[in-house]
Amino acid sequence: MTVSFEPLRRIIDGLVHSSAADDSLIAARHRAFIAAHLAVGLGVLLLFPIWLALAGRPSFVSALAFAWLAAPLPIAAFLSRTGRYGEAHLLSALALAGLVVWGGALTGGLGSPALVLLAIVPAEAALSGSRRITLASIAIAAFALIGLALVALTGLMPAPLVGSASFAPILIAAAILYGCGLALRIELVQRVAEGAARDGEARYRMLADNTIDLVTRHNSVGAVEFASPATRSMLGCSSAELIDHGLFDRVHVADRPSYLHALSEADRTHEPRTVEFRLRRAGSEGTAGFIWVEMRCRPALDASTGTRTVVAVMRDITATRSQQSAFAEVQSSVDQANQSKVAFLAHMSHELRTPLNAIIGFSELLQRELFGKFEMARHRDYIRLIHSSGEHLLQVVNSVLDMSKIEAGKFDVVAVPFPVVPVIDSALDMVAQQIASRGVRLVRRIDRDLPDIVADRRACRQILLNLLSNAAKFTEAGGTVTVTASLEHGDLVIEVRDTGIGIAANDLPHIGTPFVQADACADRRGEGTGLGISVVKGLVALQGGTFRLESEAGRGTVATVRLPVRPERAMIPRADSADMVLQQRERRRA
Repeated sequence: MTVSFEPLRRIIDGLVHSSAADDSLIAARHRAFIAAHLAVGLGVLLLFPIWLALAGRPSFVSALAFAWLAAPLPIAAFLSRTGRYGEAHLLSALALAGLVVWGGALTGGLGSPALVLLAIVPAEAALSGSRRITLASIAIAAFALIGLALVALTGLMPAPLVGSASFAPILIAAAILYGCGLALRIELVQRVAEGAARDGEARYRMLADNTIDLVTRHNSVGAVEFASPATRSMLGCSSAELIDHGLFDRVHVADRPSYLHALSEADRTHEPRTVEFRLRRAGSEGTAGFIWVEMRCRPALDASTGTRTVVAVMRDITATRSQQSAFAEVQSSVDQANQSKVAFLAHMSHELRTPLNAIIGFSELLQRELFGKFEMARHRDYIRLIHSSGEHLLQVVNSVLDMSKIEAGKFDVVAVPFPVVPVIDSALDMVAQQIASRGVRLVRRIDRDLPDIVADRRACRQILLNLLSNAAKFTEAGGTVTVTASLEHGDLVIEVRDTGIGIAANDLPHIGTPFVQADACADRRGEGTGLGISVVKGLVALQGGTFRLESEAGRGTVATVRLPVRPERAMIPRADSADMVLQQRERRRA
């Protein structure tokens, strides 16, 4: 018949405090302490009837001494309730030493067999794993023995109890029982500790053998004390070849200062450090023999020796560096192509403006019939078409030129204080006739008390003209274009709202990208290049403002421009110098 101890084990496990349940070794120590003390305490209680049978009716003093033998029971309960392992060991040492002194005094003094139990006091304390507890237990045992000797020397030792000879076998049996329990506890803790060590070693070996990153441990001077097996796959050499200064010798000469600096800073500041450097693979020569690695190092404490070390993890980033280099080359090519595009557009715009000005100027003279009347009305229509087409083309060229300057960062913004209401009125007057000719109603809601704004006057007028032109272009006859200007939280807010065809939801995010238009099909309702909103966004951003476009297909569009009245970093030149710059700019455009 097989005896199962599983129910008893479950009972003992249930007595272990929850604070020790997460660590297998600590839980094993608690379990062994509780089991041993329960066994000793219960064993003493079982021996009590035998002692009564042998010694007869005990005295109060002898009964108290025997009861003291059952002290392990409340000590086990203390550990189960509190989880305070060190204090439980101290209580156990005090109880056992006090019992030895009491029993020794009653059973022959220094010749008492009870003194055998003093040897168990420090032996049991050693299981605590605490040097402090062990030394304290040794001191307790020593003081107990010294105290008993002093009592004997002073002649205060009480006479041996009647029947103490019969009590000696009980004490010896108790000592043997306690020693057996201690031996079982040592075996259990040792077995659990060895199992935990084997499991930890197996887990570490599994991680070390299968990780692709190289893990190293460095001492205070940067020398390698340990290297993981990934050395073979990453550097083509054994881990032993990196020990001491083997890793340092493989670092590229130009990268050695940064490598050592990262290790020393991690050790000095107790903070993680990251550095990239080149490592030479075994058997490789020249630049091709080096790989790029990223090393992340952080300080650590060696639990076995108590010394500070630095643990580093190195990862091969050669492929990543190659991709970054290739991306940088592509980005450089893209930037050069973009600069070439901007330069081409700017040059083309300048080249087109000169003949366009001539076409517009001479067609306007012909349209006025200053050199004679046209014989046929068809000729007047031709001249009018030439003039309007020239103006449209000039507007496109100007937009391209402005956009190219904005993209190239060469658009000069002259921020000067000026009254904004006249500028808004001037822009509205310029497009009023165009809007009216399309059968669209223009509504003005301008706050006449708006303060002066520090901004670029021409840029503000251009913003308004572009927004109004777009609103009129995409609003059908009978619709309305409403312009609102007000002051909100220190910002000038200009809103242009129309009741036109609107913009589809999938097209709205792309509006503002140069040469991108909504409804970009052959029969779209408005003409243009898709630069109007792009120029607006660029001019608003250059002046520290924000631009927002809201629209819904078939329900119109709302364009909102918000400009700071007093920009924080606005460079306000003198009035005369600002006017000179503006005059020069207008002359260049003419």
